[in-house]
Amino acid sequence: MLRLALDAALADWSVDVARLAPTADFVAEVIKVRYPGLAVPVHSRWRHFVLQGQDLWAAIAGDPRWQSDARWTTPGAAARAAFDLVITSVLLDAGAGAKWHYRDPDTGLVVARSEGLALASLRWFQSGGLSENAEQPYRADAAVLRRIDERSIERAFQAGEANPLPGLQGRAALLNRLGAVVEAKRDLFAIQDSPRPGGLFDALSLRVVDSCISAATVLEIVLDALGPIWEGRPRLGGVPLGDCWPHPALKGERPDDGYAPLHKLSQWLTYSLIEPLGVAGVAVTDLHQLTGLAEYRNGGLFVDMGVLAPSDPSALSTTHAVGDPFVVSWRALTVALLDELAPLVGARLGLTSERFPLARMLEGGTWAAGRIIAARLRPGGDPPFHISSDGTVF
Repeated sequence: MLRLALDAALADWSVDVARLAPTADFVAEVIKVRYPGLAVPVHSRWRHFVLQGQDLWAAIAGDPRWQSDARWTTPGAAARAAFDLVITSVLLDAGAGAKWHYRDPDTGLVVARSEGLALASLRWFQSGGLSENAEQPYRADAAVLRRIDERSIERAFQAGEANPLPGLQGRAALLNRLGAVVEAKRDLFAIQDSPRPGGLFDALSLRVVDSCISAATVLEIVLDALGPIWEGRPRLGGVPLGDCWPHPALKGERPDDGYAPLHKLSQWLTYSLIEPLGVAGVAVTDLHQLTGLAEYRNGGLFVDMGVLAPSDPSALSTTHAVGDPFVVSWRALTVALLDELAPLVGARLGLTSERFPLARMLEGGTWAAGRIIAARLRPGGDPPFHISSDGTVF
């Protein structure tokens, strides 16, 4: 897709390579402000559970109920709970819109956007709202996930007419499908326990060699495990492809050559499984095997910095469907341009690719820079154009 754009053979977008340098300057400055010592962590959902210096997940882990629960006497048991939390939280992390917020009853914090969704999902999990056993709140059971409805999401996320959260029905349906898949795929989700998303830890453990597992292997299993939960996605040979879309400009000898594989939430989840695996003694290697995330902060950064420009400027005032060629090419270009940007940002920080992989630039990084530039250019920090979402991609 990037080659097509550089050859002026892409109908919807053009690329101004010269704008990559000032974009790298901007991202590097954002990183210096956010991480003065340049100790940037890997991009993951766990960053969103740290608010105003408070690590809310660590606070939960210190709860006496946590310590007295016999399931927490092994690293594997703790990892399964962490998997339960982060899998459900990531799947609930489609766009929150500009008007929604969450008021935390424990800390009094009022948080919006992705951090607000993270906080709301954490509190829902902590309350036992996803558990079938009131005495074991820190888990997500398949049977409960299958019963969740739009009203459940509305209550847990404090949503309503005065506090609208888009995609309630889509989010509930996604958790329903997660519950169904977890029950159906017991070889992946119920190896040492009743069916729950956290069972995926055991499936990954079977692929560990010398306490290591590659990032590509984690993603492979995540895609295999969660593929059926994505509704309304393209199919190829009867296989649901998930966040993978056809584009008319992509040509090749095989049918699959015409598709752009993006897998935003699946890769976001893969990045987010690295830490609980590490706590359990499993190192995730070869992070370069993953791509950047094709979402509206990273993609918006390139539009707002002038790296990407629509061929028709009026397209920015139009609402697009997720599968529109305009959106598919924008997201694919975002992934490719993140690869081009990473070494430029690393050079400005004086860091090698080994010390500053793509996963750290995303966190440091492009996601934050995309939010900052959006807030400067548009009231409310909206993305540069709007996408109609069912709550499972944006």
